[in-house]
Amino acid sequence: MSQESEAEPAGEAVLPGTLPESLHAELVAFRRDLHMHPELGNQEFRTTAAIKARLEKAGLRPRVLPVGTGLVCDIGEWDGQKPMLALRADIDALPIPDTKSDCSYRSTVPDRAHACGHDVHTAVVLGAGLVLARLQQEGRLPRPVRLLFQPAEEVLPGGAADAIDCGVLEGVGKMIAVHCDPRVDAGRIGLRTGAITSACDRLEVSLDGPGGHTARPHLTTDLVTAVARVVTDVPAVVARRVDSRSGLAVTWGRIESGHAPNVIPQHAELSGTVRCLDPDTWRQAPDIVVAAIDEIANLHRAKSEINYVRGVPPVVNDADVTELLRDAMTTRRGAESVESTEQSLGGEDFSWYLEQVPGAMARLGVRTPGERTVRDLHQGDFDADEAAITVGVELFTAAALLDAAS
Repeated sequence: MSQESEAEPAGEAVLPGTLPESLHAELVAFRRDLHMHPELGNQEFRTTAAIKARLEKAGLRPRVLPVGTGLVCDIGEWDGQKPMLALRADIDALPIPDTKSDCSYRSTVPDRAHACGHDVHTAVVLGAGLVLARLQQEGRLPRPVRLLFQPAEEVLPGGAADAIDCGVLEGVGKMIAVHCDPRVDAGRIGLRTGAITSACDRLEVSLDGPGGHTARPHLTTDLVTAVARVVTDVPAVVARRVDSRSGLAVTWGRIESGHAPNVIPQHAELSGTVRCLDPDTWRQAPDIVVAAIDEIANLHRAKSEINYVRGVPPVVNDADVTELLRDAMTTRRGAESVESTEQSLGGEDFSWYLEQVPGAMARLGVRTPGERTVRDLHQGDFDADEAAITVGVELFTAAALLDAAS
């Protein structure tokens, strides 16, 4: 870490913990290196090693999680008294190709890309850790802070569950995180109290019947019609069995059946997702959805086999922790740098932590101001304005200092 003194902009920063320009440049380079070498969930060995080496260089003692990837690192020694604030980053990439052109740091791994901004999240928490470590060495960090670099966010039901089993929440009283938002300008964050993401489960269905000739559908199970009815009727049935404000929705993404135009097939498969805005309804969703599929399939004399894969509940932002993030961002960049954000239908395993401790996730703006093209998440051309790294670091350092002072 650079040893140059940390300069506070005159009349701008109330708190220490701003990001020196040299460290910003280093974090950009670190992020680009991760971007060029993306690793899927539970395979983030290179990523884990790079984070570990940089933290150790700063005199810290990171611990690789027992699952083999990801790590946890405390800034300062927890005395067992007042709980710590934890800063979380997810470190895995997606199994899609990087389609950016004219980009010097595009992925070098076929069909792998950091298309959700986890490389940015990692650089933010790493940078916050390095800045806070300096403050701790100078005696200006009143309370220890925990860094968590979590693997396998994109793997249902999420690496957060494994991390919790590894004890990462021991001694933690609050947890905060950011997620890149390509709809928000760099230099700004989006906040929301309450649910900020959706629950998300995966649904896999097989339908079977004796099959036959399309000239005599009355003598067999017309499986294609049965699949069509499941596709169209199940979402409608499910929507009428819960409060419509819960947002429980079944959406199909894949259907496979049949090989010839005059043959009724014996087997069909379909899969999709179940999303829900309300935590209580999400807990009832498997029974509701499975019952609806069975009813429609039985009506058409098809045998159904259902694999309902539990995913993640909604991320529900705690009001007090959301206000901590608002105060931190306002302190750094003024009240106009915070905007309200809507609830997303995307899933996020940060929710598992918030089932255990209060916390909040902010939307980190990564769109270059004035840019009209939105490079959406989970798309091969996704990229981020790297000025957002400084914003995220300074948001987190301010939150840590304000929390310690409370």
